[in-house]
Amino acid sequence: MKQIFSLEDKVAMVTGAGSGIGKAIARLFAAQGAKVFVMDIDKTRAGQTVEEIIADKGHAEARGCNAAIQEEVKGAIDGIPVIDILVNSAGVSHIGNAVNTPEIEFDRIYNVNVKGVYNFIHTVLPVMEKRKSGVILNLSSIAALVGLYDRFAYSMSKGAVMAMTLSVAKDYLLSNIRCNSISPARVHTSFVDGFLANNYPGKEKEMFEKLSASQPIGRMGTPEEVAMLALFLCSNEAGFITGCDYPIDGGFTKLNN
Repeated sequence: MKQIFSLEDKVAMVTGAGSGIGKAIARLFAAQGAKVFVMDIDKTRAGQTVEEIIADKGHAEARGCNAAIQEEVKGAIDGIPVIDILVNSAGVSHIGNAVNTPEIEFDRIYNVNVKGVYNFIHTVLPVMEKRKSGVILNLSSIAALVGLYDRFAYSMSKGAVMAMTLSVAKDYLLSNIRCNSISPARVHTSFVDGFLANNYPGKEKEMFEKLSASQPIGRMGTPEEVAMLALFLCSNEAGFITGCDYPIDGGFTKLNN
């Protein structure tokens, strides 16, 4: 029996792969045989991810770019003739409602989480179209599915990501390009640890347990668990799936009564 979920001979591009979920996806895809382009605004962190992949006998290359600037995205992709998989994982967060969210913060969220996804899709699609083949996976959030307290701008951005996913899936059916999204709930990354340290000094453990308990399964997810779902959706085994969103949320959207 051949290896399932193999990405052998595939070229994958993962944004925000210098840390967190993006890093976990890049490492797993490389382990499954893909040549991975690790994209991150922080080229040092991108390089660290590449070093880890190479240490595990995988193939990867780091490219630094700001997802919010289209010319940087085009420059980073220039010279890559084949892109089989694009994973849009780069993103930033914000806490606030519609009144206390300043315009500068709203624009920051939009520029990375919405325009950044558009910039990569806009630039990569023509490369995929030449071969009439490709997979695009966008990282959305449960914030696009349910109302979350104090997450106005972030929820806006993830709702846009979900809408872009559906649009691309519909427009490129005849080009054999699939597009899906994943909507995680809270995932334990360095971002969470930094958020707790900055906002709840001395109470990090207490708040971590509180945030974990807010999910019916009783804990946060891990980046590796999200990466496993990403692997399935980007593999040939998911060839009949397009235009779909997959919550990975410990029961949050359906069981949180």
